[in-house]
Amino acid sequence: MVYFAEKVHLKNPSELKEVKDFLQKFDLGFEDDIDYTVAIREQGEIVATCSKAKDVLKCFAIDNCMQGTGITNIMLKSLQDKLFEEGIFHSYIFTKPVYESIFTSLGYSVVEKVDKVVLLEGGMCGIGKFLDKISSEFSIDSSTPKAALVMNCNPFTLGHRYLVERASANAQEVLLFVVEENKSLFPFDVRYDLVKKGVSDLKNVKVIPGGKYIISSATFPAYFLRESGEFLQAYTTLDAKIFANYFCRKFNILERFVGEEPYCDVTNSYNAALSEILVKSGVNVHVIKRKEGSEETGYISASKVRESIRENDGINSEELSRLIPESTMEFFETYRGKEIIEKIIVSYSPH
Repeated sequence: MVYFAEKVHLKNPSELKEVKDFLQKFDLGFEDDIDYTVAIREQGEIVATCSKAKDVLKCFAIDNCMQGTGITNIMLKSLQDKLFEEGIFHSYIFTKPVYESIFTSLGYSVVEKVDKVVLLEGGMCGIGKFLDKISSEFSIDSSTPKAALVMNCNPFTLGHRYLVERASANAQEVLLFVVEENKSLFPFDVRYDLVKKGVSDLKNVKVIPGGKYIISSATFPAYFLRESGEFLQAYTTLDAKIFANYFCRKFNILERFVGEEPYCDVTNSYNAALSEILVKSGVNVHVIKRKEGSEETGYISASKVRESIRENDGINSEELSRLIPESTMEFFETYRGKEIIEKIIVSYSPH
């Protein structure tokens, strides 16, 4: 029998429900960031499906009676055709470890895996080439012991600055990776620029784009989807193992600094995973207590900056001066900064 992968119309409630119901049989959920789904049917019923979220392929599910029929290849080709149509030539696959051999036989390589999840990649680049590019572009000497931080900075605050200062004072060289995923109110190019300006006087700190292998939709979708439960644990462990086995080994990172997180369960779980995985790899993890702005503001955080903007319907300079450095305040006065302020006021995000 010849099988065809047909597009699922995600805005059609009945088609979407059909896919969700099928995925539930395999203990899989339909994630909110999915933008394209295909399914294969037999006698009108779904027997296989898979989806993508930009360049990440996931939610592969195949009925047991269809195993060994080659329909995985059919669905994968359908998704790859869509990727090529969108100008995407490197992709990642999130799937259960039981399917690993299927995708490696189709040309994908394993990046990292944990008990419930395996991350594979295929296409024109790869994590090795990405790390080589960073090493060359930022002149990183791997013989020098280093400390590392990973920050989103939505936006850059005095709390972020305090954490970087602690790392800078305790390490010969610091690599500060800025989360590159564009799912925050402050776009990556803005966040990256604010971080660079905010730490420009700390000469032993290099600010580096995080790419696809640090807290991205490929390695850690739970960070952006705010998932919980067993999949959150799988994603945090996966991201931590990638950092330990690739970044730490490549760049001689022996220390990782993280901020204490009294509010967010996702970040708490991530810090716990880092502490467990990195220590096993010989990397010390330092959890630094958050900086306090004042009795009124309490702990400094990016969310408090956004809350202040929303609650004051714009900038309250006196209040924000206790939360953000002058370089971030100066950005708020620019045309682009004012545009983002308007977005914060209109549509406040918890990220």
